[in-house]
Order: sequence, then C-alpha cells, then structure tokens
Amino acid sequence: MNYRHAFHAGNPGDVLKHLVLILLLDHLRKKPTPFAYVETHAGRGLYDLAASSASRTAEHETGIGRIWGSKPDSPALSRYLEIVARFNQSTGARTNTDGSELRHYPGSPTIAQALLRDDDCMILCELHPEEHQALRRQVAEDRRVAIHRVDGYQGLKAFLPPPRGRGLVLMDPPFERADEHQALVKGLRLAHRRFPAGTLAAWLPVKQGAPLHAFEASLIAADLPAILRVEVSTATGSNTDRMVGSRMLIVNPPWRLDDTLRRTLPGLTQKLANDVHGGSWRVDWLAEERSPKRTSKRVNRP
Repeated sequence: MNYRHAFHAGNPGDVLKHLVLILLLDHLRKKPTPFAYVETHAGRGLYDLAASSASRTAEHETGIGRIWGSKPDSPALSRYLEIVARFNQSTGARTNTDGSELRHYPGSPTIAQALLRDDDCMILCELHPEEHQALRRQVAEDRRVAIHRVDGYQGLKAFLPPPRGRGLVLMDPPFERADEHQALVKGLRLAHRRFPAGTLAAWLPVKQGAPLHAFEASLIAADLPAILRVEVSTATGSNTDRMVGSRMLIVNPPWRLDDTLRRTLPGLTQKLANDVHGGSWRVDWLAEERSPKRTSKRVNRP
C-alpha cells in the first residue's frame, strides 16, 4: 500500500488510459439514460506537476508533456487535450494551443467527474489513507460521488451492480502485489458476473522481457465476452523491471471503438516514442464476442 500515483501522473500510461477512458465515457453520454462510473483504485483525483513528487520523476515530460502544445491529429486526441486543459486555465508554464498552461494533471476520477451529467453517479474506492483524504477534498462535495476507503477488488462485491442499469468499471491497480495479474483476472470475472451489461476497462503495465501470455490465457479461460486489447509502447529494452508501454483491456467495448483507436494511436505513438524506432502500437481482439446459441422451436403445422 505504498504506491503513490503522484510520482507517475501524466506519464505515457496515463495518456493512453485517459484517452480511452474519455472515449468510453463520451459513448455512455450519447444516451439520455443515466449511467454509473465505478473505479477500484482511484488515487487522489488531481495532481500538481510542479510538486516535489511529480517533479522528482518528471514522468509527465515523456507523456502529456510531449503532446501538450502540439496540434492534435485526431478527434480523440483533441478531446483528450480539451479535457486536460479544463484543469489548466490560469497556472503553470507551458502553453497549449488554446492558450492554457500545463500545471495540473487530472486523474481518472476527476476526468469522470467532469463528464458526469446530473443524473449519473460515481463510486470510487481508494485504500491508501493519504490518497483517500486527498480524493475526498477533491470531489466529496459532489452529491453524485460516493468515496469508500476499501480494497478495490472487495469494492466490486459491495458496489456491483451499481445503482444504474448501465455504466463503466475501471480497474487500475498499482501492481505492487506479486499476484496482481491473477487478482485482476478474478476482478474482471467477478465484475462481469455481477454487472454483465457494463463495460469493464483494465490498465496494466508492459515490461520488456515479462510476457503476459499466462495472464491473457487466464483471461480467455475466464469466459468473458469480447475483450479489446489496446497497447502503446514507447521504448525498447531488455530490463524486465523497466516499463516500456501500457495496455488497456476493454470488456464489452462500444461498437467501433477499435476503429477509432486504430485511427488515433499511430500519431499518438509517434509523439510519445522515445526515438524513431522505439514506438509501437496495436489494437486487436483478445477474445471475440461469442455468438448466442441458436435455439429451434418446433412449429406444429395444421
């Protein structure tokens, strides 16, 4: 429970995660029916990039810093930058194309809060005591938001299905536990069992030399419906402890999300890559949607 996302806020993994998150939330907003947003590892909500934690690692310089101030080459990237710019209207030092300056980076809860409508709701889980308190200061005054200091995987049992018939669950664990991949598979399976109509999204790091074949085989064996796999790598290397990219897995993704991402990720990857040979991306299906079994009905003819 030592993980503090403030040291990593705005890095390339955040860029991919939040770009996908905004696409998923905007899809839910297309219908007037209220929806719920549930997050298992929420963090503090908003990060000061000038604080000692963020400036010490400066990971945002290789993430949001590489695309801030550039001209977006896709509607999805433009939308992402628009949302981040809402939190950077008057402070900071780097100017975006719309005149806003980069000082703060919004976490997933703050992004989701910005996109909630009056009848939508948000359920956030955060176990770390300091992060939980910071999150409460950030969003607790919003009547649409419920914040719980609880293990996120346990929260799936407590809060699913949510009080809306449709929605999104985001799992973004810190990967401090040795069994985090197995826990994530169990979490996805539990969430789908309790909320089969919901869209589930999970983020995980990609490390060179640490293949995810066993993890993916477990996901396929979990008998989940359609799983879209989205990945952006920004570097190459042989150190297994070094994160070279990140991956998003989306269960029950919206129609044509894969097409949108295939148009968006080439340009984004080029901007985020550490060198001209270091970037790669992919959008494919880890599991295809299963066709429902056909049933036959006997017709008694006269």
